[in-house]
Amino acid sequence: MPSRPEALAETEPVPLLNIANVLTVLRILIVPLFLLALFADSGHDTKWRWIAAAAFGIAAITDRIDGQLARKYGLVTDFGKLADPIADKALIGAALIGLSMLHDLPWWITLVIVAREVGVTLLRLIVVRRGVIPAGRGGKLKTLVQSVAIGVLLLPLSGGFAAAGMDLMYLAVVLTVMTGLDYVVQAARLWFGSPGGSRAA
Repeated sequence: MPSRPEALAETEPVPLLNIANVLTVLRILIVPLFLLALFADSGHDTKWRWIAAAAFGIAAITDRIDGQLARKYGLVTDFGKLADPIADKALIGAALIGLSMLHDLPWWITLVIVAREVGVTLLRLIVVRRGVIPAGRGGKLKTLVQSVAIGVLLLPLSGGFAAAGMDLMYLAVVLTVMTGLDYVVQAARLWFGSPGGSRAA
């Protein structure tokens, strides 16, 4: 029979102020600083573009770290569940819109990716009472490819490096559309199936 302290420890709420949430908030705070660096000196100054790329890279890395810490040490909170995806979308969206405003990325790519993210978020909210649509491997791969592509395009590089960044971005668009359609299918299964009775693949 477990001792009383152990039983209390099992039901002890996760503190709101923990390392995972701190990293999530840090990522949100980096977004405006990233934009300031991106648009400094008309947006194409070599030094500022390196700084913008570094800020984006740091923020993207914290996205990986905070999730791993939250799961490993049981630091999952309602705040984290809400703030983490907001931080991710704010970072990616800000970078895409910024690059398009600087004419370094076609607007149609930004619109496709942003529309997908907004659409998926709305779908999750619509079907939330019937079940949760978990993030699959495709979604994680999409986010990774998007982040790498953006990181390359942020760097003040030309020639083959710039071409490689655009190739990665085209791949990101394909993954964005494919995973978006997958979310639509999963949402339809949840909506037309029994509440809580469907499991996303």
